[in-house]
Amino acid sequence: MNILKKSALALVLFASNTSTAQYISSVTVPDSTVTIVSDESNVEVALANTITAADMTEYLTVLASDEYEGRETGAAGNNKAAEYITNHMKAIGLKGAGLEGSYAQPVNFTFTKWLDTDIYINEVRFKHLWDYIAFPSKNANKTLIKSDEVVYLGYGIDDPKYSDYKKNDVKGKVVMIHKGEPIKKDSTYWLSGTDQASEWTTAKKLETAKKNGVELVLIIEDNIKGMLAENRRGLVGYTTELGLKTDKDLTTANHAYISTNIVKAIAGKKAKKLIKSRKRSDKKGKACDVPMKAGFIMNMAKEVKTLESQNIAAYIEGSEKPNELIVVSAHYDHLGKRGEEIYNGADDNGSGTTTVMEIAQAVASAKSKGVAPKRSILFLLVTGEEKGLLGSAFYAESPLFSLENTIADINVDMVGRVDEKYTDNPEYIYVIGSDRLSTDLHKINENVNQKYTQLTLDYTYNSEDDPNRYYYRSDHYNFAKNGIPSIFFFNGVHKDYHRVTDTVEKINFGKMETVGRHIFHLLWELANRDEKIKVDGVVK
Repeated sequence: MNILKKSALALVLFASNTSTAQYISSVTVPDSTVTIVSDESNVEVALANTITAADMTEYLTVLASDEYEGRETGAAGNNKAAEYITNHMKAIGLKGAGLEGSYAQPVNFTFTKWLDTDIYINEVRFKHLWDYIAFPSKNANKTLIKSDEVVYLGYGIDDPKYSDYKKNDVKGKVVMIHKGEPIKKDSTYWLSGTDQASEWTTAKKLETAKKNGVELVLIIEDNIKGMLAENRRGLVGYTTELGLKTDKDLTTANHAYISTNIVKAIAGKKAKKLIKSRKRSDKKGKACDVPMKAGFIMNMAKEVKTLESQNIAAYIEGSEKPNELIVVSAHYDHLGKRGEEIYNGADDNGSGTTTVMEIAQAVASAKSKGVAPKRSILFLLVTGEEKGLLGSAFYAESPLFSLENTIADINVDMVGRVDEKYTDNPEYIYVIGSDRLSTDLHKINENVNQKYTQLTLDYTYNSEDDPNRYYYRSDHYNFAKNGIPSIFFFNGVHKDYHRVTDTVEKINFGKMETVGRHIFHLLWELANRDEKIKVDGVVK
């Protein structure tokens, strides 16, 4: 890890047409020989100093209390948190930017899970998540699917150049298909004639199956365990979607991804014929179906329920450039309760929520001092982050202010703890995304840190090769993917992450105060500089 002084910062690499581009992943250690600007005759410093550990302790003690029951999206504790945050924004004098001048942007969710799903083949039971995977939100509710035959249908493609459906009546039947499409020995595809796959994605295959009246599609998957790991959140608990979708009209056939154990159980003595059929499809570009006798039963009974939640939006209008907006975001939801255990979420993300509340108070007090920011600022506390960044996704789909005029998002998610790497140096913060879309944003963050707070800025998780993919895992991403420069402040994970032990007494409020003041200085600079920051990176 290179330790860089401010005077020797490396040039930032931006995304280009090459997939090997890298973003900064080093560490910036500030020059401690330079005196921090701390004189309160500087109005900006005076405002920043209203952000205090004492206030943060007060707010977070409430938000992460047992009374708020872990703030799960749509639950009573989440609603209590929304009311608490809203009352704070009212008390400090910010305007509501939500529905009809309120602070609320209503967000609806649909939760779906399996009530009963198993596969039986010749009376042998195969278990969900072990032998097969089916996504409840992508399948219609069917109590019983029963057939004495399963038809192997190759790749499940119906195209003028290659069709598995030709001369096959599969209406009301269960079919089995492979992923992908037939490919020649020279590694070119029969359908496209090139080394690039055609438009026959899994979704298109499932749409075609539904149009042909297929009852159920079984997709052969040789890595069920890997698929489960990638989709655990939506498979073990509820799948969560935006909107009220109890009567969702699916365009795809019901389907499940099956292991080779299920394939063998269905095929029996015809297993070799299946292999020969696939080889024929690849070798000659011609389909070959195989009907297989098997007593097949599957349950796909679902529970679907809807919940209402809300984003909280508080706003101060800019004095000179009111049409240019900066968003300061954090999610206030967490995991809720599991039985009698409460996941209080003090660090995740009570710490970020508290920090935004304090920064909002500092900005609100600026107006009383006659120094309102030149640009408008939206303090956005979002719901549904733990369900898949859904609250911020809803905002990006239905913004309260034009995304075109939104010049930056500052996102705060987990800033109250110290990870193992920095046990001996709590005055640090991980910075993610600062250089991905704007050179200006990155430089400004570095400069205000050197001038006012002198935190160690660690860009390790900003690397394009970061295996944790944190850049894609918090609410700033829904702004960044729309081309809005975004910066994410994060303390790293710890042993209490997503556990019942993430509680208030483990928070480092002194560190939170410093991080909060740093973010305020960054926000103040972005809101008051003559020119808005330039977008000179590209969305990848």
